[in-house]
Amino acid sequence: MAVTESTMLELGTSAPAFTLPAANPDVDDRGGDTRSLSDYDDAEALVVVFMCNHCPYVKHIEEALVEVATEYQEQGVQFLGICSNDAERYPDDSFESMAARAEAKGYPFPYLQDETQEVARTYNAACTPDFYVFDADRSLAYRGRFDETRPDGTEAHGGDLRKALDELLKEGDVTMDQKPSMGCNIKWKPDANPAHV
Repeated sequence: MAVTESTMLELGTSAPAFTLPAANPDVDDRGGDTRSLSDYDDAEALVVVFMCNHCPYVKHIEEALVEVATEYQEQGVQFLGICSNDAERYPDDSFESMAARAEAKGYPFPYLQDETQEVARTYNAACTPDFYVFDADRSLAYRGRFDETRPDGTEAHGGDLRKALDELLKEGDVTMDQKPSMGCNIKWKPDANPAHV
């Protein structure tokens, strides 16, 4: 298991557009089997989480992530999970496994497959989990960690993400100190490591 940190994409970056297949399309009322960034233009803020099924760092925060997403989606924040791992070499992250995981864990947000890994490249995503929070204009307001906990017996709580969302919703900006996320590196396809990692 290779552990890496997020790249901390420059604040103010516009959210790169995408359209990806959803492993759990029935989770919302948008219809169809794909989800696009533009499907959520009405959201007060957008949280994009690069994640996967097998990473212990994702498993560590998974329950708390479901709680945070459920709470903040009620406040107009949309969450989207994206799995960019090479499913051929990591079958635990296959589309079918993603669908099973989303159902078993009760993901309250769409779980999308980035099979070509192009979305991870455009977001400079490096690890799982990797969090990006965009404001109402889809300008990057926060990137980094969920909280300071690690899969070592401490309980995840999402304190950093919660604080960022609270500041953004109440003040329109995120002023807190932003620290990089840490987790398993994204499993790039053979000979396909992007320049940012």
